[in-house]
Order: sequence, then C-alpha cells, then structure tokens
Amino acid sequence: MATMIVAMTMGMSAQQPARVPAYPGMIEREQPNGDKVQTYLRGDEHKHWLMTVDGWQLRENKKGWLVYAKKNCKGEVVPGCRKAKNENQRSKCDKRWLDKHGIKL
Repeated sequence: MATMIVAMTMGMSAQQPARVPAYPGMIEREQPNGDKVQTYLRGDEHKHWLMTVDGWQLRENKKGWLVYAKKNCKGEVVPGCRKAKNENQRSKCDKRWLDKHGIKL
C-alpha cells in the first residue's frame, strides 16, 4: 500500500503544471516620478509582457522606468528611450516615436 502511494505521488509530481494566464485586469503602475500608467499583463507562466491599455508593448529600463519597447538590430525586444504614458498624456513626439519604433500588440 505504501509503495502504491509513493508511486502515485511521484507520478503526480512529474506532470507538467497547467498553463496559468496572466492577471486579466488593468494594473496601474507608478513611475519613479509618481506618474501613473495604466497597463495590462499578458501571457502565461512561460512568456509574459506588459502593455499599455491601447496596446503598446512596454519594458522596464535599468532605472526602473516603464518605457515603450522597440526591436534592436537583432530583432530582440528591448527597452526604448521614451517613458511610457497613458494615451491622453502623450505628446506629438511620443506618438511619432511610437509610430516609427514602437511595438503595437
């Protein structure tokens, strides 16, 4: 009986964990200067990303700012130079940068 319980326990621990979706609701993140950015977390336990409410992919830079993501010359997604803002707070320069470099999901 004890052998059967051990075998069953070992069999259960070898199973792959179920895929877990990211939190579905909006998450308000605070920038280092106190500004707030509304974001969504998308993906699962293996791959996930952060995006603005209107679909621009975000990354956190080395200084702790949420910035818009861009692709480097190797095609990798990396932090860009523009700090993330809610759609109604973006300047014309922000919008031009996003149109040229941003990753829309």
